[in-house]
Amino acid sequence: MGLILDSSVVIAAERRGDNAQKLIEQTLSVTGDQDAALSAVGLTELTHGIYRAQSAAARLRRGEFIDELIAGLTVYPYTTDTALLAGRIDGEQTAAGVVIPFADLLIGATALSIGFSILTFNVRHFGPFPAST
Repeated sequence: MGLILDSSVVIAAERRGDNAQKLIEQTLSVTGDQDAALSAVGLTELTHGIYRAQSAAARLRRGEFIDELIAGLTVYPYTTDTALLAGRIDGEQTAAGVVIPFADLLIGATALSIGFSILTFNVRHFGPFPAST
């Protein structure tokens, strides 16, 4: 069992001034002996944040944080199986009148496809996900 860290968790840690190692250690101390990881889609969101930064110093700080984070965590790719799962979840939820933001749909499908849970501060976007595939 493991956890995919949603970008909301990573961004909160970076804004608090934590380093990536502290984020990983805190996550594991709270969640127990689980693997912590990122999804490639979540990494895309985080990289986007680097280039949206208001200053060169903020870009540098965010870039260093992400570099440290990916050195310490596995980044799971978006695969064909993940795409099929995401399409199914999106179709089922849309038919039920629930819209999941696209990036969160892909992050959630990545986690489900590998049997991981999602660690997020954005429960509203991930609440519609099934507990398993």
